[in-house]
Amino acid sequence: MIILALDTAGVDCAASVYDSSRNTVLGEASDMIGKGHAEHLIGIIDRALDQAGVRLSDVGRVAVTIGPGSFTGIRVGVAAARGFALSLGVPAVGITTLAVMAEAEHERSPGRRVLAAMDAKRNEIYLQAFDADGTPLDEARAVTVEDAQAFAASFDGVITGSATPLLRPDATGEHANHFPISIVARLAAAADPSSGKPKPLYLRGPDAKPQAGFAIARV
Repeated sequence: MIILALDTAGVDCAASVYDSSRNTVLGEASDMIGKGHAEHLIGIIDRALDQAGVRLSDVGRVAVTIGPGSFTGIRVGVAAARGFALSLGVPAVGITTLAVMAEAEHERSPGRRVLAAMDAKRNEIYLQAFDADGTPLDEARAVTVEDAQAFAASFDGVITGSATPLLRPDATGEHANHFPISIVARLAAAADPSSGKPKPLYLRGPDAKPQAGFAIARV
C-alpha cells in the first residue's frame, strides 16, 4: 500500500510517500518554514510524489499529524488530508505528534519507556507516556509544569521533547520538537482506518480570542 503522509503541525512542512509492503520511503520532501503551510503544502507534496515516481492516484491511504502543535498548521494539514482522501476514495488517519516523538526516541533508546513532553508555554506542558513497544500508557494532556515535574520524577524511562529541560534539569543537548515524516508514514501503516476521519488534537483553546464587546449581532 502506498501511503501519503503530511506534517504541518510544527515549523516543518513535510510530505512522505511510503510503501508499506516494502517498508520503504519512496519519496520525501520537507522545508522548515515556520508559518505559511497552506501556501507551501501542495508544492511539498508534488516534490515527494515526483521523487517517489508515483502518481497521486496510486495512494491508498493518507496520513497527517493532528497535534498537539501549531493551531493553524494542524488545521491546514487535517483539511488537506481529508480533502485528498475524499477525492481519492481512500481512508485518512491521524497520528499525534507525541506518538511520533516517542517513536523517534524508541529508535534511539530501544526497550525503554518514553515520556513525550512538549513545552506548551504559559506554564503548561503537553505530556503523554508510552511503553517500550510504543503503546500509550495514558492520554495526551496539558498539565502544569509543576504537575509534569512530579510525574516525571517517578517515571522510569526516557524523556523527549522541548520540555525535557523543565523536567530533567541535568538534561544536556538540544531538545526541540521534531516530527520525522517517515515515522508519521510508518505509524500510519499500522493505524486503524476505521477509527474515523482525522481531526485536530487541541489540548487547550487557541491563543487568539474575540474581544469582548466587539461581537457582531446575528440577524
